[in-house]
Amino acid sequence: MLVELRIRDFAVVEDLTLELGPGLNVLTGETGAGKSIIVDALSLLLGERASSEDVRRGRDRAVVEAVFDIEGLSEVSGRLEELGLPADDGHLILRREVQSAGRNRAWVNGSPATAKVVGELGAALVDLHGQHQHQSLLGRRAHRDLLDGYAGAREIAARVRAQHARWVEAARELEAHRERVRALEQQSDFLRFNLSEIRDAALEPGEEEAVEVEARRLENARELGEESGRIAWGLAGGDDPLVDRLAELRRGARQLADLDPAAAAIHEGLEGAWHLLSDASREAERYAEGIEVDPARLEELQQRRDLFFRLKRKYGPELDDVIATGERLAREVAALDAADRDVGALESRVDAEATALGDLAGELSRARSEAARRFAASVQEVLPDLGMPGARLEVRLEPREAPGASGSEDVSILCALNAGFEPRPLARVASGGELSRLMLALKTILADVDRIPTLVFDEIDAGVGGAVAIGVAAKLVEVSGHHQVFVITHLPQVASRARAHLLVRKEDGTELVSTAVESLDGEARVREIARMLGGDPESSASRDHARELLQAG
Repeated sequence: MLVELRIRDFAVVEDLTLELGPGLNVLTGETGAGKSIIVDALSLLLGERASSEDVRRGRDRAVVEAVFDIEGLSEVSGRLEELGLPADDGHLILRREVQSAGRNRAWVNGSPATAKVVGELGAALVDLHGQHQHQSLLGRRAHRDLLDGYAGAREIAARVRAQHARWVEAARELEAHRERVRALEQQSDFLRFNLSEIRDAALEPGEEEAVEVEARRLENARELGEESGRIAWGLAGGDDPLVDRLAELRRGARQLADLDPAAAAIHEGLEGAWHLLSDASREAERYAEGIEVDPARLEELQQRRDLFFRLKRKYGPELDDVIATGERLAREVAALDAADRDVGALESRVDAEATALGDLAGELSRARSEAARRFAASVQEVLPDLGMPGARLEVRLEPREAPGASGSEDVSILCALNAGFEPRPLARVASGGELSRLMLALKTILADVDRIPTLVFDEIDAGVGGAVAIGVAAKLVEVSGHHQVFVITHLPQVASRARAHLLVRKEDGTELVSTAVESLDGEARVREIARMLGGDPESSASRDHARELLQAG
């Protein structure tokens, strides 16, 4: 609910504060007093574009600020939480500032914000109707919301939006994955060739050193065999083998040790030397016997060494780097293969999300289709009381090629204001006052399901009088039982039914004309109603007529 509207240095308003209450609030005044300026100021908080021309002449800036009671409005409170701007004691303060130099600023609860955010929050709290840019009745989105509210389908509409978001996310993930697959596939042949080359080499850690050792042995096999044989012969062969001579010396040293323990070290040394030379002799003999010349094996090893060289030059610098490259390529190829499989899984997910979206959108379509004719008929019953006896309303559902965030169809409300004419879009057939009365008819039907707490009607009484004025007043009172209603009116029938009556008047100062507003009650209100009736507000007859209207209200 709009609790307070403060306007400073805006157009002809110098400093103005409007305090509004629940139910029906009316603003009246002479033509040219500045009633529309108050609506223009309020529209700034609903997202209207600011202009430096709105700043009062001679001032640096214009300020418009509104205080809202948002207790129980969970959607607004939730949005504030998302923005990090929680409400203070259940109140929300929106503020716009327009500077004469052209710069504009905005605040939410005292924190700097964008005009877009202020407009978003304001639009969730106030619905303004009249001869102004902010006319939500003209948009298809508003038509959908109205029909869904009447059909009790807002929950299913929200589920459709959520499901559409899931489908969009799944489709986006699928496309991103396909892009990755396409990027990988461009390298696929190259990756697989390189991996095959490394895998075919069947490399083992430490293999290069082992190959190098074996190759050197085979390259030098003849020399190794000859030298090891000569060593074996020198140690244990011929007429006087070194091992035998050492054995004889060992026996002599043993005799010395037996006779004199001081010679034990000599014996131990020769004993050890004999064992070492015996072992070396046998080892040299075995080694010499094991050496063989194998040109075929040597050729095989040389080819292996050449392969190592090529692979290291291409993937190295070392053979361990080649092995690591092979492992990396294997992972990339595995990722490519897995990506191909994942595409199928993601396609299945997208199909499942699309099916779920279609099912939910179908449920929403059925609810809309069932409610559309009843909705149009219900609104049409109200229109004669609002001065449009020949009007005909139609709710048209236009199927889409595929379900979207708002369902499987566009919703359009069309109207023919006079009998014999085909219904056409509202923007092409209705004036500001007629639009306001159309919206009043809609709000009358939707009073108990509409979520916007404050409704503002400007020019709702254009061209209206007599019995129609009474009908308009009755509908405004009916709607004000569910919403706060703020009406700018020339109709005494409407003003007399208001719970709060505000009077706007123009004051002539020494330099600039200014607009002021006062709250009316008692005799002051009687005089204003008398003026609106077209009589002399000071005559007893006019005031008596005004009192009759007030008492009837």
